[in-house]
Amino acid sequence: MTTRRIVLPTALAAASVLVLAGCASTPTTDDGRIAVVASTNVYGQIVEAIGGDLVDVTSIVSSASQDPHSFEPSARDQLAVSRAALVVENGGGYDAFVDTLIDASGTDAAVITAVELSHDWPENEGHDDEATEEADHDHDHEGHDHVEGFNEHVWYDPHTIEHVAEAIAEELSEISPDDAATFTANLDEFLAGIADLEAGLADLDAAHGGAEIFVTEPVPLYLTNAAGLVNVAPDAFTEAVEEGQDVPPATMLEALKLLRGGTVELVVVNAQTGGAETTAVTDEADGAAIPVVDFTETLPEGQTYLSWMQSNIEALGQALAP
Repeated sequence: MTTRRIVLPTALAAASVLVLAGCASTPTTDDGRIAVVASTNVYGQIVEAIGGDLVDVTSIVSSASQDPHSFEPSARDQLAVSRAALVVENGGGYDAFVDTLIDASGTDAAVITAVELSHDWPENEGHDDEATEEADHDHDHEGHDHVEGFNEHVWYDPHTIEHVAEAIAEELSEISPDDAATFTANLDEFLAGIADLEAGLADLDAAHGGAEIFVTEPVPLYLTNAAGLVNVAPDAFTEAVEEGQDVPPATMLEALKLLRGGTVELVVVNAQTGGAETTAVTDEADGAAIPVVDFTETLPEGQTYLSWMQSNIEALGQALAP
């Protein structure tokens, strides 16, 4: 029977990292690399940035055509988890299939749960040094269980990802102490990139802070909020779109009225999901000459996490430019 312990990255003592302990030997690939499983290629690439050639990463969801909310894992995925020394998941109900795989495989792997490193995570109130157990606030929405009132799309928050990277470096160093210096050096380089992202967001805030935007789903809100942009989309609209439900007619009329009001400067949509209501919003935006920027939930091909976030920040700035 596995047990759970908490690992606290030194830079964020208040945040918790969920770990499965008791591994008698380190699972490695045939070439001696550390076996790591990530729920999506977003986290997989971050592991690769920290681990370099010393890790072998399997990203379960790696395509824009796969929806982590409703993803059905395979026996192959379960085998990968059973052989892993480290598992990195988003948590918060976003990629619940990972917890299913962990339970089914009986793995002893360490598990890093990104949402638990967010300053907004409910269990991090006051940023105590004491570890807390995972919140039991799940609600069933057709396979999209999530924590009420919490935006689980934390990979769009560079500050949270900073702590995720620290946790990854710490876990890899525990797994392979002889390579700790390499992991630390790679972490330092990654964190320098995070600092560049935060500087870019600060510049965007200075230039366009307070600008009204319409975000069809909450996916990119951490990034747009950090840029000082104000989402004016009705909560009932974004909640319905996120849950795959019909937007109430009155809410739809309210949304279209906002777009016709002349104050919305940008529409942001999730390129991997959509429906009639999202199409109506983008059509209205096109008719009113309001720029539309697409965001995605998985890492585009050929991008790193840092280059992807940088391109998102640049896209916002270009869309808002006079």
